[in-house]
Amino acid sequence: MAQIINEYAEAMFSLACENSSEKAVMDALEHVNKTFKDNPEYMTFLTSPGIPLKDRIDSLQAVFGEDMPEHTLSFIQLLCEKGRIAAFADCVTEYRRLLKVRESMMTAKVTSAVALTEEQKSALKQKLEKMSGNAVELECSIDASVMGGLIVEYNGTVIDGSLRHRLKEIKDVINQ
Repeated sequence: MAQIINEYAEAMFSLACENSSEKAVMDALEHVNKTFKDNPEYMTFLTSPGIPLKDRIDSLQAVFGEDMPEHTLSFIQLLCEKGRIAAFADCVTEYRRLLKVRESMMTAKVTSAVALTEEQKSALKQKLEKMSGNAVELECSIDASVMGGLIVEYNGTVIDGSLRHRLKEIKDVINQ
């Protein structure tokens, strides 16, 4: 069941990311979750096989239909339709986890003279994650003028470990 919950939450999160509405969807999901917690009889109604599915889905539209971000109501209705509405709170928990990961994700732009190997990328990623305390996504590019080494840019910080930069520093020392 945990895998199914993760798949539903990841699908909802992907849709929210496509629409740049991750936080708005989170707020809407929290609102629905609170409504379900405050009104356990409503969850009983939504999970009752004796009540026609159409009536249960229509009730979701009536209760939550207004001011819901795009696709959020459809997500809740889908859970109801597939008999998984009882797992809604778990889906919200997983969505919240995905949002926290996304919010702590940073992108590091890495420029090197030659393409980095997967091992080098992995080691660099781990080092940057340790330094920043955030999850890191690498955007690698190649620029022959770097000559060797790396230039890493993240969160307004530039680490220039390129051979070009080191040669410039030596030249500056000589010219003083």
